[in-house]
Amino acid sequence: MKIDYHTHHARCGHAIGSLEEYVQQGIRLGLDQLGLSDHMPLLHVKPADYYPEMAMPMEELPRYVEECLELKDRYKGQIDIRVGLEGDYIEGWEREIEDIISAYPWDYVIGSVHFLGEWDVTDFRQVHHWEGKNVLEVYRTYYDAVSKAAATGLYDIMGHLDVIKRFGHHPKPEEEEELRELERSALSAVAHSGRAMELNASGLSKPCAEMFPSRRMLEEALSLGIPLTVGSDAHDPAKLSEHLEKARALLYEVGYRELAVFQHRERTLVSLTL
Repeated sequence: MKIDYHTHHARCGHAIGSLEEYVQQGIRLGLDQLGLSDHMPLLHVKPADYYPEMAMPMEELPRYVEECLELKDRYKGQIDIRVGLEGDYIEGWEREIEDIISAYPWDYVIGSVHFLGEWDVTDFRQVHHWEGKNVLEVYRTYYDAVSKAAATGLYDIMGHLDVIKRFGHHPKPEEEEELRELERSALSAVAHSGRAMELNASGLSKPCAEMFPSRRMLEEALSLGIPLTVGSDAHDPAKLSEHLEKARALLYEVGYRELAVFQHRERTLVSLTL
């Protein structure tokens, strides 16, 4: 089964293409399932005072869901659309996040850590925040947030688990063992929560030049019994399913033989095919 569970669209402000353009591209690519998963509106910062074009405005959220459901019905029989959301985890804002998640009929919700406080570690406009920072300490803070996100039970899929490496900042070689322990601890939290996680192929096009998460984290995930799904994290219809053949091949090499798929927030497993 060919799937792509991580996509972004014009509503979020930093992607291009309409939802329907993604659906039509998915049909052209022969996808069996297409997950629409735009960014949750900002909660802990005021959009007007923050960086522009970060996420869809709150007033667009119901229209986003309505359009997803309309497209799901219109293209039934051509492609199986799953309605999703990429929901930021913000410590201290769990109730507000839960209110958004519980208000709509999602098929799945991706739980991603983008923010450490008001710093979006995935935003190229904010890389200056790394200046003067102890890299290992940032990694500690990031993986602590990932573990807390998994423990909330709010999400179905944990997103791009080691995205903190996106811009190529790494702890020192002598700190490698602690880094691995941070990774193992976060993966253990995911396993304990019973959540799935994604192999996000977009990292191959980023400065880190490696998928999220790394092969070593995938191997640990397999040993812990964590189910995996795949996503391109496309921000342009032309990038839909980019690198997913490599992602499926990597999962197969590691030892995975099934992918997690979701409907009405219920997880099932399908055969992983190359």
